[in-house]
Amino acid sequence: MTELKFYRPEDLSELDYVLDEIQSQFTATAKQTLVKIEDRNQSGDFFAYPITIFHDEKVAGFFVLDFGNDKFEFTENPHSVLLRSLSVNPDFQRLGIGKSAMTEVDHFIREHFSECNEIVLAVNEKNISAFQLYLRTGYMSDGKMREGRCGPQFLMSKKL
Repeated sequence: MTELKFYRPEDLSELDYVLDEIQSQFTATAKQTLVKIEDRNQSGDFFAYPITIFHDEKVAGFFVLDFGNDKFEFTENPHSVLLRSLSVNPDFQRLGIGKSAMTEVDHFIREHFSECNEIVLAVNEKNISAFQLYLRTGYMSDGKMREGRCGPQFLMSKKL
């Protein structure tokens, strides 16, 4: 069973997994992302919420729900959230955890951020498996793109 919880510092040791060369092109590790969030917090930007993915009560992955202004690169909707930095520990990949987490995130957002009515994200055009995952879990792509750090990215969204 996949469960989402707000990140706790005690999760960090199990989130210190290494992504392979291909995956690390497309997403940051939990540790890298947490450093960026801490930097943002130092400047008063407390709008990013790190989330730990659990599978059968074991830490299996990570992502961030970002309510900051970066989301406006994707949407004009002030009640949206940017989902970023999704990764699943390689030891837990190919078990459907990513798909379960992307399904569960809808419920998590409704429970904890009831004013939010849209999820937006960007996925590198070369990251076909992630693009397919998002499509299978209800995200839509209207063909809009942007330039990301590793090349063109599809902009995707899902209404809640």
